[in-house]
Amino acid sequence: MKTPKGLQDLIDEGVIDQVLRPLKSGKEASVYVVRSGEDIRCAKVYKDMAQRSFQARVQYQEGRKVRGSRQMRAMGKATKFGRKEAEAAWKNAEVDALYQLTAAGVRVPKPYGYFGGVLVMELVTDAEGYSAPRLGEVELSADTAREYHRFLMQQVARMLCVGLIHGDLSEYNVLVGPDGPVIIDLPQAVSASGNNNARTMLRRDVGNISISLSRFAPELLDTHYGEEMWALYELGELHPDSELTGHFEFDETIADVDSVMQSIIDAREEAIIRQQGREAAEQED
Repeated sequence: MKTPKGLQDLIDEGVIDQVLRPLKSGKEASVYVVRSGEDIRCAKVYKDMAQRSFQARVQYQEGRKVRGSRQMRAMGKATKFGRKEAEAAWKNAEVDALYQLTAAGVRVPKPYGYFGGVLVMELVTDAEGYSAPRLGEVELSADTAREYHRFLMQQVARMLCVGLIHGDLSEYNVLVGPDGPVIIDLPQAVSASGNNNARTMLRRDVGNISISLSRFAPELLDTHYGEEMWALYELGELHPDSELTGHFEFDETIADVDSVMQSIIDAREEAIIRQQGREAAEQED
């Protein structure tokens, strides 16, 4: 096939030897099956911001690390330089996440390098060597659905232990290989501690997986792994091998807003009285 734009440089530099076929083309990137020596891998060519229908939203960018304060200010002001830095940060997010999660033992494609906007990584296949199907494309027994759900909850918890949340997890970005599910597509990965939307995103990720697998095991809809994980995370008690149950006791206490406001008023008045007392004592001295 004709070598796509963006991959010829990798061939010229000897990173890959041949582009075999397109794998998929999405709103964020195009993925190709490539040969590197004797190995078959995939190359993800990220689309530039002007070409993407998906625009990296502010809620995903919050908490992402950039090179310095100048870059951060430029991104905040959306200058030309700032947009370029935001684009680079968006592309680097998946690369950084893959290396970090691979080291943490999370089941994601193994990365082999990032070259000028192209991520070369492991090609996830099925038992016959064909491209692995998505989770939403396979039929499962109830027992297998429960097993996959339990495994994915453990993977999400391991991600959270290293401070990351997928941010867009669903049946469409989980592949099913011979050894079970593999989590893919991480350019929206967010910082658990640096993003104000982290808890909401975690619960949404977990909910998406539970809803998908509940087609085969309806009782999964009654679990609350997202809330359980977040509560343990906030307490500093979530570990990679934590035994999760999916049970969570919700606080059903109705907030007494009037009492809270009165307490604030009382504290403020007390602070004023103390300040007046200190000023009076200073005048006497």
